[in-house]
This record gives sequence, C-alpha cells and structure tokens, in this order.
Amino acid sequence: MSLVSAEVHRTVLDSVRRVVDQAVHEGAFPGAYAVIGTREGILAEYGAGRLDSADASRPTARTIWDLASLTKVVGTTSALLQLVGSGRVVLDTPVVRYLPEWTVPGAQRVTVRHLLSHSAGLPAWRALYKETDTPSEAWRQVLATPLDTVPGTRFLYSDLGFMLLGRLVERVSGTALADFDVQRVFLPAGMMETRYLPPTSWRSRIAPTEQDPWRQRKVRGEVHDENAARVGGVSGHAGLFSTAHDLARFARLYLNEGTLDGTTVFDAATVRSFIQVQDTAISRRALGWETPTGRNSAGQRMTPMAFGHTGFTGTSLWMDPGQNLFVLLLTNRVNPTRQNTRIGTVRTALADAVVGALPRVSPGTP
Repeated sequence: MSLVSAEVHRTVLDSVRRVVDQAVHEGAFPGAYAVIGTREGILAEYGAGRLDSADASRPTARTIWDLASLTKVVGTTSALLQLVGSGRVVLDTPVVRYLPEWTVPGAQRVTVRHLLSHSAGLPAWRALYKETDTPSEAWRQVLATPLDTVPGTRFLYSDLGFMLLGRLVERVSGTALADFDVQRVFLPAGMMETRYLPPTSWRSRIAPTEQDPWRQRKVRGEVHDENAARVGGVSGHAGLFSTAHDLARFARLYLNEGTLDGTTVFDAATVRSFIQVQDTAISRRALGWETPTGRNSAGQRMTPMAFGHTGFTGTSLWMDPGQNLFVLLLTNRVNPTRQNTRIGTVRTALADAVVGALPRVSPGTP
C-alpha cells in the first residue's frame, strides 16, 4: 500500500470521519483524534469534538493524551523488547532471578514470558491507592500479592504483572523506567512528546480525563490510573502520555520491524517473536500485545497477523502487517466519568470501516 491513490485517501478519511463524528454526536467521548497509516506514512488523520466541556479546543495531532494501558505496550513491552533483543533478559527465565525480593509462594515458577502474556497466575488488580499511603507501601503490597492460579495455566489480564515488569526493567537496566523508555525507545524513534510525568508547560494541550471521585477534582496532566498515581505516576501498567503524531511513528516503527527513518530501535527478529500468539490453549495473547479474537477491538476484518492494545481512558492502537496498516484512536472517553462505556463499539466500528475502505492487497514486507 505504499502507492495509494487520492481516491483511496479520500475514502479512508471519509470512513474515519463518519465513525468519529457519529461517536462524538452520541456522546462516546468529548474529543478524539484518529490516524490511519502504513509503514510508509499516514493515509488519513482526523480530529473531532472538543477537549472538555470547559475547553472547546479541537483535538489535533499534537494534543497530549493519557494512554492508560497503552503504557503496557508502548512503554514496558518496548523496554523488554530492547532488553530481550540485547540478551539482557531471557523470556523463559524465572522472574525471581531478576527480582529476588518477590518471594510469594509459586513465584519461582513465573517466567518473564508468563508476565508478558498475562498467564503468571496473578490477580488482575488490587486497590493499592486505597490500601496504602505511600509508593513504598504500595510496592510492598504488589510484592506480597499471592498468586491465585498455577503459572502458565490461565489467562488473566493483570496490571500487577506489568507493575512487576516495570520494576524488572529498572533492575536489569539500572535506569528508571521513565528514563529508559525515553532514552532507548522514544527519542531514537523520533517520539519527542511521549513521556511519563508530563511537565506543567504541556498542560494546556493535555486532554482532561475524569472528574475523579478519589482525588475530588478533574484530572488533567496527571495520570488517571489511581494505582499508577499512588506509586508516583510512573508504572509498568500505566502513566504514559503521548500524541497522535508520536504514536503514528511508533506504529510505523513496529510495522517496519523495529527500524524507522534509518534508525534501528528494536531487533527485527525479536519484534516478530513478540507479536506472535504464545499459547492458543490459554489465549490469543502475544507478548504484551493482543491479537484479533473476533470479539475484541480489532473488529472483524483484520488479518490473524494483527496485534494491538487498548487503554482505559479511551485509547487504542492496532497494527496489521498482513495489510500494511495501523489504526490509532485517541480519546478521553472517561471525561467526565468512567461510567461512559460507548468506546467499545466505536473501536470496532472504526477498525472495520477503515479496512473496508481499503483496496485488497497482498501482504507486504518492510
């Protein structure tokens, strides 16, 4: 799809506009920005709505969004890609080799691969922000949370597992997770406005999230996820902020198997291994990433080669090497309240509309 006609550009843009405008009209979110592209560049991009009831600014490619659980793949999985690709982390090594302080019963059977594929046997979540008062107390609770399933026997999406992975990155690299991601992933990829703990100078461009019942204020410029907030705003499961411009570059980096604009960020073979389904007897998960199931946000028209992820605040990114395509949707659907759950149908409608608007192509190679 490197050579795309003006007609295809228009058709794709029209499909995006119809879905996103309807979603804003129906109140799925205050504002959104969508980007559709290929490994070579952008096919269409479109912003709609407003940032907030008190801020009528229309979202742009430079609007900054709280990525929520996209942090798991954009930040933490990418960091592990670096460490696995360089041989500093081995996927089938027990996590306790890297984090010996994790001593709950059964921990010695949990591998890095288990954590990345959400099959470690950990619970999904716990309310650390209510149970503890400081980051150190919260981390003690994470390390003390017992397994509730034998590792490798069940899929359960776990924030706690990715909190451990973020800590593992820091232990192996000797660098804070936020610094490692910026230095080793974001800056080499040309992602200049992707970071944890965004500076106050960015605040006017950040899409506000929720009128948060815990903090008793509207959240803007600080992480929405309460547990990430409790540990200081930087975590393996949430905390990243970014723009459509930067995430389009990130998607192109993955579609090009780790190299973008002449700069190699990831080892190509390692990228291919991370986007493969791990154990179909348990789930359709890859390492960090989801793959299409027919019931998730990939919709019905992406190929089995596709991989992607969503974020609680209303973000999502899917990439399909089989069609040389990425679909990025950034919204603040939790504004003003997380009780708004219309985002699910919007994600699938957008993915299906975009693929339906494209000419059928043979799978490409970078």
